[in-house]
Amino acid sequence: TEVVAGFTTFFAMAYTIVVNPSILSESGMEWGAVFLATIISAVIGTLVMGLVANVPYAQAPGMGLNAFFVYTVCFALEFTWQEALTMVFICGLFITVTKIRKHIIKSIPASLQNAIGGGIGLFVAYIGLLNVGIINFGGGVPALSTLNQPAFWLFLIGLVLIVVLQVLKVKGAILIGIIVTTLIGIPMGVTVTSNTVSFSEACAALPSTFGVIFTSAGFGSLFSDMSRLPLVLITIFSFSLSDTFDTIGTFIGTGRRSGIFSAEDEKALETNNGFKSKMDKALFADATATSIGAIFGTSNPPTFVESAAGIGAGGRTGLTSVVVALCFIASAF
Repeated sequence: TEVVAGFTTFFAMAYTIVVNPSILSESGMEWGAVFLATIISAVIGTLVMGLVANVPYAQAPGMGLNAFFVYTVCFALEFTWQEALTMVFICGLFITVTKIRKHIIKSIPASLQNAIGGGIGLFVAYIGLLNVGIINFGGGVPALSTLNQPAFWLFLIGLVLIVVLQVLKVKGAILIGIIVTTLIGIPMGVTVTSNTVSFSEACAALPSTFGVIFTSAGFGSLFSDMSRLPLVLITIFSFSLSDTFDTIGTFIGTGRRSGIFSAEDEKALETNNGFKSKMDKALFADATATSIGAIFGTSNPPTFVESAAGIGAGGRTGLTSVVVALCFIASAF
């Protein structure tokens, strides 16, 4: 059950392997470098989640945070991608060594904590509708697309299949639906393997982002102009707040109902020091992945709400997370 849950979680969040590099490359970063950085940060964070916290959650760069990284921090605020990565690194350290994250979590009303998971789910559903072409922003406002196209019909096949399997309570319903839909998409011309890079090409590109935060383009540039310091601090706090909301929304939305996190775990998070509670350890894994991801060259990797797919398939322990990490390693090739 845990292995099936791990595969289900991985395939539910596998789009981040392509989408995250594509978004971050718009800021000037090498696609291959971000591709490997995405996988490395996901593997390390998810392994820590499974082996240290023993919970069935997976991590990878979030779809909302990478958009914030590129379009707000780099384009609107005019920071370089090297400076943005530096702020992500500081964000990881900030929420690891201080109690600010605990205070933020404690201050969020219970009703809003429950709503965060739903909000993230709606955002992921929106991305799906946008990618499949049901809606578009070609005219500057949301509009319906031409629906009579192969991608739309394949989407309907997959949706109906997964719903039917879920109603019949088939274990791994989402995983089965994804695999079957992928195979059906081959003769339809929707499932393609073009526009990719080899593992060796990705490795060759990685030095362009790895460790760049420790160069003059990173820390040296970020703090060279003290007049920007208030903006830098606010941006770091914004990264931290968004990461915290993503993560706690996933934990609360799935952990309470499934019994992964008990009321005692949540209370221990607020009262204990160090990493004694299960939720403390899970949050530590989340923050660790953030700093490591910045070192290799990617945006914040929060705890993915798609972990709910694996939890729904029966995942309850860290073995689920270990399977997800192994799947991410395989995806590098």
